[in-house]
Amino acid sequence: MKKILVALAAIALASQVISAQKIWTLQECIDYAVEHNLTVQNQKLQQLQGELEVTEAKDKFLPSVNASASQSFNFGRGLTSENTYADRNTQNFQWGVNLDLPLFQGLSAVRQVKQSRLNLRSQLLQTDAVRDNVTLNVISQYLQVLYSREVLAASEEQMHLAEYELKRQKALAEAGKIAAVDVLQAESQLAADRQTVVDNQDNLTLARLELVQLLRLDSLEGFDVAGIDESEPVVRPADEVFSRAMGVNYGILKAQNDIDVARASKSVAQTGYIPKLSFNAGVGSSYYKISGFENKGFSGQMRDNLNKYLGFSLSSPLFNAFSTRNQVRRADVSIISARLQLDDTRSQLYHDIQQAYYRARGARDKYLTGVQTEEISRKTLDAMKEKYELGRSTPAEFEQTKTQYYTSRITTIQSHYEYILRCSILDFYAKDREPFNR
Repeated sequence: MKKILVALAAIALASQVISAQKIWTLQECIDYAVEHNLTVQNQKLQQLQGELEVTEAKDKFLPSVNASASQSFNFGRGLTSENTYADRNTQNFQWGVNLDLPLFQGLSAVRQVKQSRLNLRSQLLQTDAVRDNVTLNVISQYLQVLYSREVLAASEEQMHLAEYELKRQKALAEAGKIAAVDVLQAESQLAADRQTVVDNQDNLTLARLELVQLLRLDSLEGFDVAGIDESEPVVRPADEVFSRAMGVNYGILKAQNDIDVARASKSVAQTGYIPKLSFNAGVGSSYYKISGFENKGFSGQMRDNLNKYLGFSLSSPLFNAFSTRNQVRRADVSIISARLQLDDTRSQLYHDIQQAYYRARGARDKYLTGVQTEEISRKTLDAMKEKYELGRSTPAEFEQTKTQYYTSRITTIQSHYEYILRCSILDFYAKDREPFNR
């Protein structure tokens, strides 16, 4: 038993370690964030509401059936069987069942079904649009983590160079070749570089924390992300992306569908001008008893008093204080508003795509130039380091060369991830995406 318990504890501990050391890929982060995002979950509830509205609209084609029963007791003056009043106690029991079947509702039920289905489609498209926003936020924050990680690595390299410089300065000071102030300056530079490393560690932690919060994970401990494909992205032409996005972007599709919803609402409002026809049927009976008189039995009265009826009712609108006219006019306003919303959504999408395109192009040019500058500055640093070791350059010259290399590397890293992010946004706008939770 002890061996079994030890083995189970070891397995549990191993699983916790594996879980704690999980490395998240970009797609895993996106899928998890979409599944657990509160806005997406709330939008899914709105979908359920839309489905219920469709069901409710369909149910209006069904008849309504009602049953009723009543029992009354009268003391003193009451109604007699001759339909006169007299001082006597009476009892009266009645029951009935009636049916109301709509035959023609002025097309309102048909149009309400169409409107509810369009409303449901808007809810579905809105859910997809929310999912897209979550996806873009995760992509942006994921790249921010990778960017912060590379910046930290660059600052750590600078710190190691500062440690090398301090070590060399101490050796020269012990040999009496330089003054003590040069050692102090090297120590000061190392302290500054260490502070930069600490700041960049904090930036990386905050970037990881922001991503963890997007994923709605409980803890930052053990969370880390994998790298991404290092192949050079392609900057898609803005007009090509926009043309493609007009057919696949869920925000645009929802705005277009909202116009159809407004038109359907107007169509429903116009049914107020159309007459309505319904069929009515019912059956019922009653029992009546007068105290002091001989009364027929309950079953006999129920049989003799049984009545049935059939009928049709027609309702034709003549004047309803302009209620229908005002509803139609409000629907016209809603159509205009939906069209303006589509124009605004289209303009915002075009703005976002144009901005991503020009930023991607600028970041690409800056990145390609930065790679060359970084390579040159790296070679310059290596040469300066060799020259510095031979005592042919001053600490100030070495520090200046080191700073130039660090600056060029940070610039390259920044432009690289800006380039990747903007190209990722362009790719996302242009590609087909599967509808969510259909």
